[in-house]
Amino acid sequence: MSDASRIDAELAVVGAGAAGLYVALCAAQEGASVALVSATTLAQTASYWAQGGLAAAIGPDDSAQLHELDTERAGRGLVRRSAAAVLCAEAPDRVRDLERLGVNFDTDRGGTLSLSLEGGHSLRRVVHSGGSATGRRLVRQLSALAAQEPLVEVLERARADTLLLADGRCVGLACEDGRSVRARAVVVCAGGAAALWARTTNPPGSLGSGMLLAHHAGARLADLEFLQFHPTAVIGVAGREGFLVTEAIRGEGARLLDADGERFVDELAPRDEVSSAIDRLLERTGASAVSLDMREVDPTLFPNVVDALAEAGIDVTSDLIPVAPAAHFMMGGITTDLHARSTLAGLYAVGESACTGLHGANRLASNSLSECFVFGARAARAALEEPATPRETTPTAVELLGEVTQATRTALWEYAGLRRTRAGLQRLLEDPHPLARLIGACALAREESRGAHFREDHPQTDPRLDATHTIVAADGAVSFERWD
Repeated sequence: MSDASRIDAELAVVGAGAAGLYVALCAAQEGASVALVSATTLAQTASYWAQGGLAAAIGPDDSAQLHELDTERAGRGLVRRSAAAVLCAEAPDRVRDLERLGVNFDTDRGGTLSLSLEGGHSLRRVVHSGGSATGRRLVRQLSALAAQEPLVEVLERARADTLLLADGRCVGLACEDGRSVRARAVVVCAGGAAALWARTTNPPGSLGSGMLLAHHAGARLADLEFLQFHPTAVIGVAGREGFLVTEAIRGEGARLLDADGERFVDELAPRDEVSSAIDRLLERTGASAVSLDMREVDPTLFPNVVDALAEAGIDVTSDLIPVAPAAHFMMGGITTDLHARSTLAGLYAVGESACTGLHGANRLASNSLSECFVFGARAARAALEEPATPRETTPTAVELLGEVTQATRTALWEYAGLRRTRAGLQRLLEDPHPLARLIGACALAREESRGAHFREDHPQTDPRLDATHTIVAADGAVSFERWD
């Protein structure tokens, strides 16, 4: 490999969504050089499409303790309390830091931050920027800052397909185009894996590549059976299949209706409850969708949703929106501690690529963007404390393997969808894609139903598995481990 193709930096960051951009900017603020690897052009990542906001205990009647309680309640006995305590205590500071970086959050006429109510929250706690355009505005602003930051070198349209190891540490990465980065640490912020399912709200690139990179390098993964299904994804509308209709719309009064126009579920229950209720209704009636009624909701609050649906011929002020659950967010990922360290020295993970145990078995709405910033700041600080890489060290490449086919996507939707059976999950063990096999193995091991994981052959929750997480070792073996 020629010197011209090698980049030396303090940190290498994989992924330029909300988490990756923030890690890079936090490191640069400390005077560190960063190589930021982005598979797309900046501001075109999965975070760009995020409609939810940031959950933070900012309101006068709120507290970190109340936020933590809601997080634990939504997580169905599997939330790592120390991770929830960190997120809920530090989220307000991250909101303030984003304001310092130029992110304009929505405010009322008096200049106070507007707070939205979303499913699973006991009060209004979610801040937005441009209503349901939060992800777009966040990523645009952070991308602009990263592009202007002299300490951040952006590698656009570059795909990290190799981690570099030396002396038992991760010391950099290599890209498909032949460029490599040597760094004291690598931070994986490559997003989740929900696009592995046939029906999804995610862009096509959310295939768990960061998780596979870490796994093949020897880092442990956790909780891969817990894939959250968002209850209100558009179905049966040409050009908008899988389009996510933000939960905040239900927080403003939108209702879910059956074929007779009757409500059948508490729209603001945690997502696993709402998705399961829709799934049961569709199974019982044979219908393909339920209706989301937002005719009484102020359309100016959600301009990108209104415009996107209008382009597809739906007038939200007069029409009902056909929706059904779709694969949305993976709670599992690369096992990390509270400073984003993986079990492989020098390798960190933040955001949907990571699993701190924060989300348990069912993520609380809008905790994911907050997670990106809270643990992104922690990752940048901790990673810069790693020892410098000796220049004379010869790295060993660990390559990313596995292609994704439509057959794999169909198999995951059929066998690891909202309802699962032993026979179906066993079929996943034979899938050609390595992550699909690991998901199947984790789901088979958890012989209970909990949160986003429902086993028809084990429909009850097993209290003996409270706070107990599935762990995937480097050799693919699955075991259980209790996290306090």
